[in-house]
Amino acid sequence: MVDLEDAALWAAVATWVLAIGTLIALYWQARQAGLLNSANAVITLRERFDSPRMRRSRRHTAERLLNDELGDITSLEVLTFFELIGAQTKRRILDEEMVWEAFGGWITSYYRAFRTPVDRIQQLRDTSRDPLLFHKFEWLNQRIVSLDRRQLGEAYDASVEAVENTGMLLRREAALEPD
Repeated sequence: MVDLEDAALWAAVATWVLAIGTLIALYWQARQAGLLNSANAVITLRERFDSPRMRRSRRHTAERLLNDELGDITSLEVLTFFELIGAQTKRRILDEEMVWEAFGGWITSYYRAFRTPVDRIQQLRDTSRDPLLFHKFEWLNQRIVSLDRRQLGEAYDASVEAVENTGMLLRREAALEPD
């Protein structure tokens, strides 16, 4: 004969196992959908980054940085673009590692170029009286540097010393054709 108490207990346990399994499956599906959306957004941003308009802006910005002509930078589109990516990454809309893969070298190079030898970002903050101007770009650069460190390990310090990489990237950017 079947004990009704045992059957009820097993039914309750099975119900809980099913409920927990369902929640785990739903969490996994939501996570996968979030990563897919992030990947699509990064691809779209990369296409925008390579658009003729943005290539002209990148060329213009790189030329001005190489010639130390900040006052002549009429468009802050490159900084604004990275600020937007930083805001979306900080809010976890964009996956940090996907952003690192797609834009890492540009982020660190442009950040370094805007900060050294003259801190142009601080100058822009002072001029606009906005201490938070481009702070998400600053945060994003720190995250990218952290990911670089994690990937490169001990070799990271040597790679940071290669400041000519920034100049090389800026020279490539200054030679961009709009397509």
